[in-house]
Amino acid sequence: MEPGPVTVTRPVRVEIPKIKGSRFIADLSQAGSAADADRFVARVREEFPDARHHCFAWRVGRGGDTFRYSDDGEPSGTAGRPILQHLEGGAVTDAVLVVTRYFGGTKLGVGGLIRAYGAAAAAVLAEAELEPLIDRRDVVVRFDYPESGAVSGFLSAHGLEPSASRYGAEIELVFAIPESDVRGLVDDLRERTGGRAQIEIRAHGGRAGS
Repeated sequence: MEPGPVTVTRPVRVEIPKIKGSRFIADLSQAGSAADADRFVARVREEFPDARHHCFAWRVGRGGDTFRYSDDGEPSGTAGRPILQHLEGGAVTDAVLVVTRYFGGTKLGVGGLIRAYGAAAAAVLAEAELEPLIDRRDVVVRFDYPESGAVSGFLSAHGLEPSASRYGAEIELVFAIPESDVRGLVDDLRERTGGRAQIEIRAHGGRAGS
């Protein structure tokens, strides 16, 4: 029997030895949604604003069929795809992996780039703490502004942060919740809001393509 999917317990960073003067810094983190992954990529970009490339791949969902990857200016197929293949090979999902490159002045060629980005991805995965993936559901909560206090109290009590939010005529928050916790959390939220919050339970994640 093949091992089941795993995910990352905490962020980890590894820098591999320079390759012809270029630095390759790999960052790996858990990402329960496409929005989580995009935010992590943005944070890495902000931390290394002078780097030439921030290539990445992420996978979400038990089967990892929601994914995205980017070569970020490197020749097509030389960075994002090799990173994604290492996530796939390790059955790692609900995770995002970014490899930042500081160009060292010497071109590596297509084969050299594939090997370098693959090596960086492999190195950070080797240092990662991984655990079996917990099945999750997306819980969508819609409520009027007067209920904000009750909802804030609920979030504080359970240590929850939304993976997505929208503020319009009403407030909409989305949470990625372990499947085993959904019923208890939903019941508590309904009690705190007197049943005035609208709650929808969906399959976790959404297809982003490649």
